[in-house]
Amino acid sequence: MMNLRLTGPLALALLAGASSLHGQTMQEMHTHAKSAPSTELQITVDGKTSTVTLAELAAMPQKTVKVHNEHTKKDESYTGVALADLLAKYGFAVGMPTHRKMLHSYLAAEGTDKYWVLYSVTEIEPSEHDAEVIVATSIDGQPLGDDGQLKLVASAEKRPQRWVRNLTAIRLVTVGE
Repeated sequence: MMNLRLTGPLALALLAGASSLHGQTMQEMHTHAKSAPSTELQITVDGKTSTVTLAELAAMPQKTVKVHNEHTKKDESYTGVALADLLAKYGFAVGMPTHRKMLHSYLAAEGTDKYWVLYSVTEIEPSEHDAEVIVATSIDGQPLGDDGQLKLVASAEKRPQRWVRNLTAIRLVTVGE
C-alpha cells in the first residue's frame, strides 16, 4: 500500500471537498480574466532590452499561420511577425556561430496578466523546427480584440496553452555558456 501525503492549499481544497482554490472555481481558473492590453513588446537578448512598438512590428515582414484553437473550437488565421525574425533583428540571429548557444537557450514570454510560458529556442527557429511561432497583431484580418494588440501564437500546439494573450515581454536566456 502506498502512502500519499498532500499538503498546502490544494490538499485543503481536496480534503474539504471544495471546488475552489484561492477563491477561484475550477471554471474561473481556465477562463482568462481581462487584463491590460499590451501596447509594446520588451525583447531581452543577452541582457539588452529593446522596446518594439506596434508600428515597428507592422513595418516588418508579416507571416500568416492557420491554426485550430481548441479553446474556441475554431480554425483561426493569425498574422504577425515570426518570432525568429524578431530575435534576429534584436540580437540573436541563428547561424553556425550561435548554433550551440541556441541549443542551450530558452525563451520566457509573458503577458500583461503575468501569465508566462517557456519555449526552447529550437522550437521557434525554422532551421530546426517545423512549427511557426509568431507575434500576432491580427486574427482573421481583424484586431485581436480581448486578446490585446499582441499575442504569441504557435502553429504546432494541439491546445493553445503556450499562446500568450496581451504579450508584453520576451526574454531569451542561455544556460551554461
